[in-house]
This record gives sequence, structure tokens and C-alpha cells, in this order.
Amino acid sequence: MAVRARLLVCGIPLLLVVLTAVTFWPSLANDFVEWDDHVNVLKNPSFRGLGWTQLRWDFTNLLMGHYIPITWLSFSLDYTLWGMRPFGYHLTNVLLHIANVLLFYAVVARLLRGRSGVGPERARLGALVAAVFFAVHPLRAESVAWVTERRDVLSGFFFLVTILAYLAAVSAHSSRRRLLFAGSLAAYALALGSKSIVMTLPFLLVALDIYPLRRLVLGRRTWSDGRAVVLEKIPYLALGLTGAAVSYYAVHVNRFLTSFDQYPWPTRVAMGCYSLWFYVTTTLLPFGLSPVYELPRVLDPLAREFLVPTVVVLVVSIAALLMRARWPWLLGAWVAYAIILAPVTGVIHSGHQLAHDRYSYLSCLPWAVLIGAAAAHAAAFVASGRLRRSIAACAATALAGWIVVLAVMTWHQVQVWRDTQTLWTYAVDSEPACAVCHANLGSYLGNQNNTAPAIWHLQHAVNLRPERARTHLNLAVVLLKWDRVDEARRHLETALQLDPTHTDTLMMMGVALLREGRPSAALGPLGYALSLEPKHTLARTNFGTALARLGDDASAIKQYTRAISIDPDIAPPRFSLATLLARRGDVDGAMTQYEVVKRLDPFLADALRRQLQESW
Repeated sequence: MAVRARLLVCGIPLLLVVLTAVTFWPSLANDFVEWDDHVNVLKNPSFRGLGWTQLRWDFTNLLMGHYIPITWLSFSLDYTLWGMRPFGYHLTNVLLHIANVLLFYAVVARLLRGRSGVGPERARLGALVAAVFFAVHPLRAESVAWVTERRDVLSGFFFLVTILAYLAAVSAHSSRRRLLFAGSLAAYALALGSKSIVMTLPFLLVALDIYPLRRLVLGRRTWSDGRAVVLEKIPYLALGLTGAAVSYYAVHVNRFLTSFDQYPWPTRVAMGCYSLWFYVTTTLLPFGLSPVYELPRVLDPLAREFLVPTVVVLVVSIAALLMRARWPWLLGAWVAYAIILAPVTGVIHSGHQLAHDRYSYLSCLPWAVLIGAAAAHAAAFVASGRLRRSIAACAATALAGWIVVLAVMTWHQVQVWRDTQTLWTYAVDSEPACAVCHANLGSYLGNQNNTAPAIWHLQHAVNLRPERARTHLNLAVVLLKWDRVDEARRHLETALQLDPTHTDTLMMMGVALLREGRPSAALGPLGYALSLEPKHTLARTNFGTALARLGDDASAIKQYTRAISIDPDIAPPRFSLATLLARRGDVDGAMTQYEVVKRLDPFLADALRRQLQESW
């Protein structure tokens, strides 16, 4: 028995590592994708390294509405190890997910060991089933295979460490107990620094104390009997509230919050009920997964799409409450699920999404625990003769088959994130009415100079959601590449009506006016853009070009030089400066800029070389 126990102790973690690694192996060949990766990693030099400048940025920035210093620190470490090779960043995500699977196995085993009728071996069996189900489910693909979602797997790591240390602490004594609580709190602080979605963890710990730990008993005597249990949550609550406040501030500062005028309280409730419904049903039937499940333009709480989930959520909630004495596991899992999911159900909302696969990474852990607990109790029933072996064998075979199917689906799903074109092509096939998906695919195709399909997708996105200024802007950019200047300017005018202070749109309006041969008119939007954002290098470059075309070469050179000083590592201002210097006969100055452009942008350098040859 001792040998068998040791084999289980060593063999189960090894099995979990191998299964998870094989399932997510294809993600190691993935590239960065133009879905936040380009902002966070590809075009962001600020995190690159572990020097004081980078560390200060890691701990002070609010990029894209997130305060995630621990996640940024992990990216800085990745850069130190791997440079800009995507393999290393994906490898870190996979390793973190494997670590989370092992931690989750340990958490479930500890929870099940305290259940009557479930011995250590059956607890390990249940924990194995739960961990495998969590590890290989297709809903995990987005969190693991997408570099930007490092914050999911990293916060998940510290989230699970927090719970594991807490479970160890509640069964420990004296000094060891205090040490474990301190470690749990430290892990929770790191989790909040990785992603604020874990802000509701203190309430989850209270729920665990009620069931299955039974350290708290609901009723009139709860406070007197469980005062110490409640008070020990105060440090967790203080951290959670701080994390929530910082998260709200970061989103608010970046102006990402969705207005209550657009989605008032009745629709927020409908969105919350839809979320509670969506992740459970998608856990059971993970078909038609998409990078974006887009909010409808008009959300009607009484529409079937939202009314059915609302009714189901109410019925399940009432049934779980009424059956709490007989089925405490149902109420426990349902409450835990709702607590973890609460920050992203839509009450405080930002973005275009109705749901995201990644929001299931932690929130659906309770359902994995239930599946594992069912397996453990089934094994106990077989041993006691309360369940026929043939029935148990059929159930085990069905479960194994289901998990194999899930693993195969995940193996394919992680490859959806292989590169930008694969991602958004899959997205528009999966969600044909997704305007964001069409817009992102169109923008990518436009950047690749695949102009005709780019215009089609962007025009389709505009037709689906004409109120989005960004889509009009992106369509105008592609239209300008085809010299369809009149159409581009009309879309830019629409974009400015929707968002009059968007500096990129103002800059592109200046470009369109320059293309029409109207440099005087171009000075207006370009100057306004610079008044809003003085360090906008492209607006300043085009402002210089407008001045040059009006014959004010000296002022143009000053604008180009200022743009270069703001960002020495972009090519357009150097290109424009070299062109102007060549026209003025300054061969040495033009060649100096050409040599830098050749290093920064070889494609633009070829165009500059041809212009210089024509000038001389």
C-alpha cells in the first residue's frame, strides 16, 4: 500500500504535467497577434529589461486600463530571457498553466479529504479528474495561447496559492497558522498585482468557510460562534477593496467605462444573468468559441437571448437555496461561481464584449470541483456496494471520452491564436455579425496591403456598427492607400462627428487634405491634434509637411526635428526630413537620415532611396 501511495503521489502530478503540456504544445509556435499584443508587447519598449527605468514603468503605468505590475514584471523577465521571440512568452504562459493545474489538484485534494466517506486515494482520484477537466478544457485556450492574457494565468497562480495556503492555515496551529495566513495574504496581494479580477476572493473564502469547511454556520449564532473566522478576512477584504479601487481608477482614467446611458441598470442585470448562464453552458458544450462575443447595438432585456438566461439563473438560484440542506454542494458551487465571476458580469462594464472565454479561467473552477467530487463519491459508492461496477465503468468511460474530446478541441483551439490573420479569419467565421472581428481583420489586411478584402471587411464593420468612430478611421486609412481620397475624407468627417478630439483621426484628416493638395486646410486638424497631444509624432511630421508645401522650409525642419527628438526610433519624420534636405541641396544631411531610416524601416528606406536618386 505504501508503494502504491507513493506512486499515486508522484504519478498523478507527472500525468497532469504531460497531459497539459501535450494539449497546449501547439501554442509554442504561435506569434504575437494584433489584439492587444501589438500595444502591450510589439510596440511597447517600456517593459523591455529589468533596469530601474523598466521596473519603475512596470509599477506605475495604467496601459489599456490595467494596473498589473506583477504581470509587467513577468514580461520584463521574459524580455531579458528571450528578447522579442514569441516562443518564450508562450512558454511562460504554458508553464504557468501547468503550475495552476498542479495547484488546483492540491486544492481539490485537500477539500475532498475532509469529506466523510472519501479516503485519501479517492480524494486524489477526484482531484485528478477535476484538475484534468480544468487543464484541457477549450475555454482555457484564450488565457494560455494569447500572450496578453499572461495576467490570467499569473493571477490564477497566486489565486490558487492564496487558497491553498488558506486551507492549510485553517487546519494548522499557533505560529505555523500565522505564517500560513501571512503567506496567503502575500499571495493575494501578488494576485491583485497580476489582474484585479481576483478582487472578490475574500467573499469566496467566506463561502468556503460555510461549505465545505463548515467553519461558519448560518443562523442567529453565526457572529458569536464565528467571530474569529469573520475577523480573519479583514486583511483580505482590505486588499480586495484596494485592488477594486485601483482597477476602477485605471479603467476610468483611460475612459474605457461603458456609460450607463448606453446600458442602464435593467440591461446590466440582463448582462449579468447572461454571463452566469453563458459560462456554465459553454463549459458543458464548448462549441462555437470566439475571441469576441460582441454586445448587441441595442440590448433588450426582454429579448429571448437575455430573458431565457435570466429566468434560468433565477430558477437555479432559488432551487439551490431551497435544496441547500439536501444538496449543499449545489448552492456552494453556484455561490462560489457567482462570486468569482462578479467583477466581469457587466455591472461595471468596459469594452465591446458581452462575454470572453478568458473570464471562465477562474470562475468555472467550482464546476471542475463538482465533477471531481462526483468521481470521488462514485468510487466510494462502488467500494461500499451502493453503485454497480458496470454503471460506474460506463460513467467513467463516458467521462474519459468527454475529456479526450475536450483535449482535442483545445489542441485545435490554441492554434486559432497562431497569428493575426488566422485569429480574425476564425473570428468572422465563428461570429459573422461581429463588427469588431470584421474591423480587426480588415485593418490587418490593410496593413498587409491586401487592400480590396480589407475595404470589404471594414465597410461591413461600418454597416454593422456605424456609430464606431474607430472603424470609420481604419476604413479611411485603407481607402487612402487606394487613393480614394474623397471616400476616405467622408469617413474621417463621420469619425470626427462621433469623436471630435481623437488625435489619430485629426491626423489622418490632415493627411487626406494634404493628398488633395490643400496644405493650408491641413494645418487646422493637424494643429488641433498637436494641441491635444503635443508628442504625437506623426501629427507633427505631417504638420511639418504642410508647412513645407506652403514654402516654409525652416519651420518644417523644426517640426521634423522635434518629432525625431520625441521618438528617435520611428522612420516617417526622418523620411520627410531627408526628402526636404535633399530638395534644398543638403546631401550630407539627407544621407545621414537615410542611413537611420534604412535601419528602422527597410521598406521605407527603399522609397526614400528612389526619391533621393530622383532629386540628385
